Amino acid sequence: MSEEIKKNNYSADSIQALEGMEHVRMRPSMYIGDVGVRGLHHLVYEVVDNSIDEAMGGHCDTIRVDINEDGSISVEDNGRGIPVGIHKKEGVSALQVVMTKIGAGGKFDKDSYKVSGGLHGVGVSVVNALSNHLRATIHSGDGKIYEQEYEKGKALYPVKQIGETTKRGTIVTFYPDPTIFTQTVDYSYDTLSARMRELSFLNKGITITFTDKRELDKDGNFVSEVFHSDEGLKEYIRYLDGNREPIISHVISMDNEKGEIPVEVALIYNTSYTENIFSYVNNINTHEGGTHLQGFRTGLTRSLKKYADASGMLDKLKFDISGDDFREGLTAIISVKVQEPQFEGQTKTKLGNREVVSPVSQAVSEMIENYLEENPNDARIIVQKVILAAQARHAAKKAREMVQRKTVMGGGGLPGKLSDCSEQDPAKCEVYLVEGDSAGGTAKQGRDRNFQAILPLRGKILNVEKAMHHKVFENEEIRNIFTALGVTIGTEEDSKALNISKLRYHKVIIMCDADVDGSHISTLILTFFFRFMKELIEEGHVYIAAPPLYLVKKGNKKEYAWNDLQRDQANERMGGSAGIQRYKGLGEMNAEQLWETTMDPNFRTLRQVTIDSLAEADRVFSMLMGDEVPPRREFIEKNAVYANIDA
Repeated sequence: MSEEIKKNNYSADSIQALEGMEHVRMRPSMYIGDVGVRGLHHLVYEVVDNSIDEAMGGHCDTIRVDINEDGSISVEDNGRGIPVGIHKKEGVSALQVVMTKIGAGGKFDKDSYKVSGGLHGVGVSVVNALSNHLRATIHSGDGKIYEQEYEKGKALYPVKQIGETTKRGTIVTFYPDPTIFTQTVDYSYDTLSARMRELSFLNKGITITFTDKRELDKDGNFVSEVFHSDEGLKEYIRYLDGNREPIISHVISMDNEKGEIPVEVALIYNTSYTENIFSYVNNINTHEGGTHLQGFRTGLTRSLKKYADASGMLDKLKFDISGDDFREGLTAIISVKVQEPQFEGQTKTKLGNREVVSPVSQAVSEMIENYLEENPNDARIIVQKVILAAQARHAAKKAREMVQRKTVMGGGGLPGKLSDCSEQDPAKCEVYLVEGDSAGGTAKQGRDRNFQAILPLRGKILNVEKAMHHKVFENEEIRNIFTALGVTIGTEEDSKALNISKLRYHKVIIMCDADVDGSHISTLILTFFFRFMKELIEEGHVYIAAPPLYLVKKGNKKEYAWNDLQRDQANERMGGSAGIQRYKGLGEMNAEQLWETTMDPNFRTLRQVTIDSLAEADRVFSMLMGDEVPPRREFIEKNAVYANIDA
């Protein structure tokens, strides 16, 4: 009985008041977004952002980030060093307050930092709470070295002096806690290096050295890169657009430090048909845009339209030009520094400050006007590009309408090739995009038709990176994907945005052969998703199936293997000399084998497709799928060392 009472007894004792750090450890996702790979890397950014803030205040110019041999991270800068004097209110060293109290930091006092990336006071203390062990070493202005260590956010001893020094700065080394980051505590070199590169472009003049001590290069040194940019965003544009062909001779850029809100912008037009605008607030990538992006678009459209009207080049057009047309083939970066940024949305990726719109639009308008005046040839090329874009948009609109028009015969208009599932709830349904009709046939036989649908794709789909928009919508395979998924173009807010409210499957699984052609088809499909259905990837609906490479068989025992190591282990377990079959393609498996290995939810391996950094993903896709050969060759050569080709 007493148990019963306990269960239903909701009294004052049931209310738990968690102290700051305990709360962080109980609910880490509130502070860092998630406890998967993204959250793990977020810890590093939090610490680095503090060093960047020092640099923005003009107190430091060198930052070192190391992944140590044991998987911990060290961040060092040559700034003022975190203060170590006794904090009046708390009665302990200021360093200890910063490291162990949530909501403590120098960012709330407007005088000590004009602008900064970390403004919530969660920064380092959260990193500390989520680390097994953290060591802070301060080279102070008074010529002494101070140190303090912590475990899971709690100080192990008061701050102590450990030596003398002539240099200044802060060194923080931390070990992420594996009981919180259960998925992995292994840092990705590529993810971190992309962010360090981004930070060096956004904060010109700072040198960031990034070293991975877990790996040696061919000369026996640690893998390391130094990032430094003198021209900031101008260089960043050149880096992002390295694989595209520019149509104007210079990067148009400006750096407006005047006024309350410092604005930096750089842009260029290229021969592609896509718009790539990356916006930042206080070094944070705001991939949902916000008021600064709105200001940029307004300024750009206004001054370009004014110029185009005055030039008389639009006289022959039979229809109006829309704002989108001015942005086709545009790569631009906007970076603003705002004293007190207000973000909309949970992910902190959409800026909401109204006062940002007009300074940005004025600055952009002025920059564009001046450039067009001074470079009449480029101005003409840009306006011609805009006219072409408007004509193509017109053609694409017709083609899109074709995609969305229901046929007289098919009623609902689902593609004839689609073998649908019987379940109606999209959250439970999944669709396999399968290469070729033969594998499609096997998949149809092997699937669980309650919740698995199959859409076979014929051959290689169109490379959308090189194609004009209306050509994409005219392509039959792509039309089939649109109609099968139930995705349309155009929402109430935006006529070009993707509408996924009627998405028919919450899992879209790309299933291709495990050979070169299969990888190529997977890449073509991924390029299409990234360029036309990015929202599906962002919401975690896109997966890649991993069919096994080998079947190891001896007598009536059989095991599947996904790599050479698993193959050899399975062979050993069977006592050697087992028969090994290598699957070149899905078509070599029968329906039962395909179900067992690749389609059975209890056994299969699915890799979810995620995007870490939009700017980096955009650069890689344009390099792999674009026209420029040299960068692609370089990329392949750099990454091909690791490929093990079966002779």
